[in-house]
Amino acid sequence: METVELTSKGQKNSPERHGPERRCIATGVSMPIDGLLRFVVGPEGNIYPDLGRDLPGRGIWISGRRELLEQAVKKRLFARAAKSAVTVAADLPDQIEAALVRRSLALLGLARRAGQLALGYEKVRSLLADDPRAMVVSACDSSEKGREKLLSGLRGPRGQSNENDQSDGDTASAGRKIVNLFRVDELSLALGRENVVHAALRAGGLADRFLIECRRLEEFRS
Repeated sequence: METVELTSKGQKNSPERHGPERRCIATGVSMPIDGLLRFVVGPEGNIYPDLGRDLPGRGIWISGRRELLEQAVKKRLFARAAKSAVTVAADLPDQIEAALVRRSLALLGLARRAGQLALGYEKVRSLLADDPRAMVVSACDSSEKGREKLLSGLRGPRGQSNENDQSDGDTASAGRKIVNLFRVDELSLALGRENVVHAALRAGGLADRFLIECRRLEEFRS
């Protein structure tokens, strides 16, 4: 699956989605499951999220945006879709956002254990210089100047130097993927280090999986 470029300005280049389609209970529109959230009804009538799309039972699908999930909770659309009485947590949208954050950060932790993630300014710079396709993970509450300094003089996947870049939009246009959906405290907790501001993730399977989860999170928040 083609990945998406995320920048600190929220710019993205979403790939065309393909695959099986399901109907969103909030909009009534059928679309590929890539852009949908799946829920199932538990034995006691509770609605459970199935972000991994692997729980047994008939799926109830909603487009992956928070406002549509809030609408489904408010208008009791789950009960209509299930054709039975169901119990839906009032804070279900908050639960989903937290779960999407956990899924993304869990992959970062896995990448660190696999030796695919660099932490610390010099190690991050070294990995980015060594692998032009490596992505930057930058805390959303970090400074743009710090990010510009980190990327100064480095080359992106298309061989373009970032030395004169004045914004993250310019950096992304040079082909360097930047993810900044997480706070310093979230990155620090997930990676077991204090004050994690920047990290670099080597290109490959884990990076692709991480970017897919980040795209889901960004779309949910949009």
